[in-house]
Amino acid sequence: MKGLLLNATWSPRPDYHVSDWEEETGKAITGSSIWRYPKLEVTDRPDPKIAPDQILLEVKACGVCGSDLHFYETDSDGYMLYPGLTKFPAITGHELSGKVVEVGKEVKDLKVGDMVTVEEMIWCGHCTPCRNGFPNHCSNLEEIGFTTDGGFANYLAIGAKYAWKINAIAERFGDEKKAYEVAAMTEPTCVSYNAMFSRAGGFKPGHYAAIFGAGPIGLAAIGLAKAAGAGIIAAFEVMPERRELAKKIGADFVYDPRQVRAHEALLELSKGEGFNFFVEAAGAPHLAVPEMVKSLAVNAKIVQIGRAAQDVPLYLETFQVRRSQFFGAQGHSGDENFPNVIRMVASGRLDLSPMITARFPLKDAVKAIEQGTKRIDGKVMVFPN
Repeated sequence: MKGLLLNATWSPRPDYHVSDWEEETGKAITGSSIWRYPKLEVTDRPDPKIAPDQILLEVKACGVCGSDLHFYETDSDGYMLYPGLTKFPAITGHELSGKVVEVGKEVKDLKVGDMVTVEEMIWCGHCTPCRNGFPNHCSNLEEIGFTTDGGFANYLAIGAKYAWKINAIAERFGDEKKAYEVAAMTEPTCVSYNAMFSRAGGFKPGHYAAIFGAGPIGLAAIGLAKAAGAGIIAAFEVMPERRELAKKIGADFVYDPRQVRAHEALLELSKGEGFNFFVEAAGAPHLAVPEMVKSLAVNAKIVQIGRAAQDVPLYLETFQVRRSQFFGAQGHSGDENFPNVIRMVASGRLDLSPMITARFPLKDAVKAIEQGTKRIDGKVMVFPN
């Protein structure tokens, strides 16, 4: 089969202490401190073989994530920008949907021909965090497209327990190709859903929500905020193309944060009372969070989704006097996230299809990544088959 393979050089920064676990496993906890000179190439790979508890997917659609861009982009010293768990070489891509073409002998609830989307986080189910109900923090975590082969390929072998049927989405659209590309956005949408509702507990209908960053995660957050009944949705995004997408998805007010002081705009919209719910999806918390803190309503919530390996100044006195909370969020698994997002899409209450603004075949997957680095699209989609 063909797959988009990422190779990189293991070259820890001089000031980075490589742990014994990293040395033993070949995995980097902080990828941007170890992996240097990344190279992407569509190449021939062996067809995957499935274990008894796995399924084989013919991948129909796979979206380009910001993390895929951060694999490709480097700093001045040649280190990739992605700061998380990684192991290379690996086929990248993790936002996907596909058709089941083979099932392992232990698989009971899926059959050949089923249309599914899958989780990216391969949680073990046995460690203490998993047993305590925190699969996104699995001690033995693997991640497709990060530490094991992912979805920018003709085929993917994956545990059946990570797959979710998308029949209801197919019925909604009445078009198989459309269903697959929309269903491929389930994973990133679940990242926003997990952060906003499972981690932060959501907000009351009528509350005011501010979304910083209108990339795919931020756009999904805007769509979810609209579906959840936010009274006002304000979005901040530097790229004009994405500001237009934010309006299409459901933002009432959209600003270029370089042209306004975000907290002033939010206080004006709320008549001085502040906003109730904030989402950091820009990966620039050092810029966004101080603006959020200055515009907190009483009992407000901030949830951090964007990844950024940097310190952020917080004036905690404001959190005390405004009775406010800050939530960190990672991943998308558990808490009914996947089935609930699928239901919302199938019902028509959440339509993120306008996000898909660029489409590429697998042979042009590197071009798809390059297109993504322009930060003008909502979602760049690759079709491997």
